Amino acid sequence: MAINILLVDDEIPFLETMTRRLVKREFITASASSGDEAIRLLEKNGEIEVVVLDVKMPGMDGLETLKIIRQKFPLIEVIMLTGHATIESAIEGMKLGAFDYLMKPCDMEELLSKVREAAMKTKRHKEKIIEAQLKEITMRRI
Repeated sequence: MAINILLVDDEIPFLETMTRRLVKREFITASASSGDEAIRLLEKNGEIEVVVLDVKMPGMDGLETLKIIRQKFPLIEVIMLTGHATIESAIEGMKLGAFDYLMKPCDMEELLSKVREAAMKTKRHKEKIIEAQLKEITMRRI
């Protein structure tokens, strides 16, 4: 089953390269070049399971974007990705609920592994919600 990913990075060549590499591996990939654009895409596309989010971006940075994603889309997992990592931003991202944190350039197989893990977590959460809803409906009928 294909995984729906949103790539968010202000470096357009990076976005284009990563999109090509992910599509070649049969991932369903959307991209955004800013935090604001990412939030708009998430509001329109309910199929996205994992966001790969750059930390350093002009305007709304990755940590601000992460906060909004966690508030509005709590089931979507976020992997923080940056070439400018600091211990502080890594800790802050994890405190805010990031699934994981990787340095650019990262090994493609490592990123794909993290994306798959994050997507499985999203799927498990959605399944638990559906089970709870079915249980609630069943209990009402009794």
